[in-house]
Amino acid sequence: MRSRIHARLVSLPCAISAFTILLLSLQVTAYGQADTTAPPSSSQIRIPPEATLDEAALNKAVVDGENLERQSLWADAIIHYEESLRSFPNRREIDDRITRAKIHFDIERRYGDSSFLSSIKTINEAKALELYREVLLKIQTHHVDNPNWSSLVQRGMSNLYYAMEDRAFLSRHLPQTPTTRIHDFRNRVYRTVKFRDIGSIHQASEQVQFIANLAERELKVSTTATILEFTCGAMASLDPYSSFLSSRQLDDVFSQIEGNFVGLGIELKAESKALLIVNVISDSPASKGNIVPGDRIIGVDGKTVGDISTDEAADMLKGLEGSTVIVTIQKTDEQIHNLTLERQRVDVPSVEDAKILDKERGIAYFRMTSFQKTTNRDVDNALWSLYREGMKVLIIDLRGNPGGLLTASVEMADKFVTEGSIVSTRGRSAREDFDYKAHTVGTWRVPLIVLIDSDTASASEIFAAAVRDHKRGRIVGQRSYGKGSVQGIFPLTSSKAGVRLTTAKFYSPNGQAISKQGVTPDVVVHNVAKLTYAEIKMLDEQKDASLRAGLQIARQHISRAQPE
Repeated sequence: MRSRIHARLVSLPCAISAFTILLLSLQVTAYGQADTTAPPSSSQIRIPPEATLDEAALNKAVVDGENLERQSLWADAIIHYEESLRSFPNRREIDDRITRAKIHFDIERRYGDSSFLSSIKTINEAKALELYREVLLKIQTHHVDNPNWSSLVQRGMSNLYYAMEDRAFLSRHLPQTPTTRIHDFRNRVYRTVKFRDIGSIHQASEQVQFIANLAERELKVSTTATILEFTCGAMASLDPYSSFLSSRQLDDVFSQIEGNFVGLGIELKAESKALLIVNVISDSPASKGNIVPGDRIIGVDGKTVGDISTDEAADMLKGLEGSTVIVTIQKTDEQIHNLTLERQRVDVPSVEDAKILDKERGIAYFRMTSFQKTTNRDVDNALWSLYREGMKVLIIDLRGNPGGLLTASVEMADKFVTEGSIVSTRGRSAREDFDYKAHTVGTWRVPLIVLIDSDTASASEIFAAAVRDHKRGRIVGQRSYGKGSVQGIFPLTSSKAGVRLTTAKFYSPNGQAISKQGVTPDVVVHNVAKLTYAEIKMLDEQKDASLRAGLQIARQHISRAQPE
């Protein structure tokens, strides 16, 4: 689970109000209506005998996942179960485990978020209920599908149910409460909520207030903490990409849309007791401190990452411009270094490694890391620079690009597509229906090769699909992620927080839905081990099969274009 961050692990770019954004996010599966008891715990989920399945492999997948759960490695468990689901599709027992792992992952992230913890302390019950009702109103007004209020409340109860077995929630709210009392309460309340029919925002709010007061009376849990679990659960129940945004996450959204922030200039991946450096932005405090991809942060300001959550450690990296932070780095050779780094404003480029790979043939290349406000400018600068260096064919690398702003993706496609549709969006409300068209003026005619993989998502898929449908270039690599929905970010008035809501779905120029389908390459590169970010940056034609295939197509094009 990787995301471009400066000081913490957050979602990739969203947008506020007028901006429309596309986001790669975790899928969350809600419980179906067939459930009649509490959600299954680890010990309750068992594999039924099925002669048509490789039962040994399925059982091994479950056991391996249980081992990750016992260590509270929820991110690893999610990845493991999602990979297992590809081998054993439509298996309820795997779906249930994914849901459970994702709820626990979100709980631990929330309770490692200082802004979320602050809201529990500062918001009283009345304000928390006001926030809950405002979130439900946003769902009613803007979500792509009509809301099912019973399902939203039920998912909130699932959040509370699992929170009451999660170490982060328990240590803060129920440190001395006997386990038997907690289990009895959550099972009893879960069954009550499961069979309650909720038909309106008012009824949902009443039910949540009743449960919050009950939890406070019987277990002494803060009513605000309970209501916030129902709030986050309601958002998570809608679709894989809608979610509640804490104050801190909302601030990160702004920074990422703008393409700049105050921080160290690093991209991180959470590990169990460290933060792995995945990428370092050039001319940033981290690069000046000789931090390189592959290094690990094992301590921040004297606190070891193993003793605090990775989100807490990442949060400690943030601060005011000009302030300093002491970072303990473990190099790839195991040597430990303490570095004092000054936080600075860092510009995040959306285009990297723009260069001529084959000077004799004029084969140019650049990699798109995201789609943000600066993308249009960054791409123009790269194209004119490569043109002056003799560009005759261009390879655009979208591998690992999880998307960003819809408008930035449209502007990017408009640089290469002469006319016709680029993408269309359709929502429940007519105000979400748009048809984005190409304009002849300013179109680059250079032949294109576009590299994609299974992590190419959302806004990246809009561009790749436009190139494919207009036969504007060749698509090379593996089928893309298949994220075909549009999100809007809506700040809340009742609290310094926000919600990310799916407001529409998008379709390629040929009218094909991207959701769950992705973009299929013209040239499929089979059986390729996924390269790391650092390996892609190496631009090694021998090790990088997709790049090698792209270069081969480019060279063939140049050969055909040359007079005999």
